[in-house]
Amino acid sequence: MDNAKEYAVSPVALELGELFAAHGYELALVGGPVRDLLLGRPAHDLDFCTSARPEEFEHLLKEWGNGFWDMGRKFGTLGALKRMPDGREYSVEVTTYRSDSYEPDSRKPDVNYGDSLEGDLSRRDFTVNAMAIRVPSLEFVDPFDGRRDLERGMLRTPVAPEQSFDDDPLRMMRAVRFVAQLNFRIALDTAEALADMAPRIEIVSAERVRDELCKLLLSDHPRQGLEALVDSGLADYVFPELPDLELEIDEHHRHKDVYEHTLQVLERAIALETDEEGPVPGPDLMLRLAAIMHDIGKPRTRKYEANGKVSFLHHDVVGAKMTKKRMRALHFDNHMVEDVSALVEMHLRFHGYVDERWSDAAVRRYVKDSGHLYHRLNRLTRADATTQNKAKEQMFARAMDDLEERVIELKKKEDFDSIRPDLNGDEIMSILSLKPGPLVGRAYRHMLDYRLDNGPAEHDVAVAELLRWYEDETRE
Repeated sequence: MDNAKEYAVSPVALELGELFAAHGYELALVGGPVRDLLLGRPAHDLDFCTSARPEEFEHLLKEWGNGFWDMGRKFGTLGALKRMPDGREYSVEVTTYRSDSYEPDSRKPDVNYGDSLEGDLSRRDFTVNAMAIRVPSLEFVDPFDGRRDLERGMLRTPVAPEQSFDDDPLRMMRAVRFVAQLNFRIALDTAEALADMAPRIEIVSAERVRDELCKLLLSDHPRQGLEALVDSGLADYVFPELPDLELEIDEHHRHKDVYEHTLQVLERAIALETDEEGPVPGPDLMLRLAAIMHDIGKPRTRKYEANGKVSFLHHDVVGAKMTKKRMRALHFDNHMVEDVSALVEMHLRFHGYVDERWSDAAVRRYVKDSGHLYHRLNRLTRADATTQNKAKEQMFARAMDDLEERVIELKKKEDFDSIRPDLNGDEIMSILSLKPGPLVGRAYRHMLDYRLDNGPAEHDVAVAELLRWYEDETRE
């Protein structure tokens, strides 16, 4: 054990430590905040563990903090918000010394209280998260040499990795997540255990797996995290579409390595994210999900043509359906599922513009169809252009620049978001003597297409077009 007085421990931690000590309880700053403190990173979310039971320290947090929550009570965790005199706010969570473990077929961990700080640390995921600083004494506690692993950039479990992953299989997902967040490598014995025990991740709830995947994607090094996910075998159980992209490359290299291409697209998409003032502030989960999903339809649609070329016809449509299925299995919310799958389905749409410059009507339709996804779609499309042919790459970029400039000019003349058919639903039903139903919906969509193709029309012209469409639609 070393002394931690050289570290800038937050006054909040010291104040809370003094409060617990005054009541005869141990308190220690643990986990990520200690790791980040050693890395010189700021931390406003502080995790503590204590010898006190929740019912013993609940009143302390309520009286000390400016806000209180107990959603984690069943895990021995209570939380508080603390506002300091300088205006800074800290989120504080305090957990009784514990050890979590899963029954072989259970999807939820059992929580058992422990009786020592060292015992609590032994049950944590990795040595770099198994360090603590007792407060208010500032005694640094590092029983598993986590500081050395932190300096080496190594992920290693405090106890045998097999025991650690058996106790909590989600730790395997955390391993690849920390690879992405910290740019660390996984120790050999830990990596071997991870590969051997990967199937055990199936007992963990989809929501917890999803949350780890999202943290991985939103990190500074998501590519490394995804590579670790695939190399470990975890992806075979939580995201099998990703390793499926490792298509066997034929000897003539008639198609790209789709897996490598996907990782490149992810990196290029991240580079196109904007600051908070831009249209796609990074890190953007939706864009990053679309980047790794955009080609997952290729393995199912690959076909060797008679001319020796390889085609992936309709991989965009197939991929969109696969995206929906995978994201629903991971329990993403419906909004995210629909938007990411829409981006996957539309990611080839712009390619026609490169071959032949669109009419203003076609540009309006592209913007209208992409809707609130317009800026993300353009960034996904740009990121997808990974050709090594520099002339082709420049031609593609110039075409996208041209499209975006035209959209800006067209929007000066007309608000695309407010484009509606020249005849609304009530007018359509009145003119055609129809009651609400599918035919009215088809008529409305036709008139919207007519409006996008031709711009605003006089009322009598719109009526004539509706009657012409209706006659063709109902002709036997």
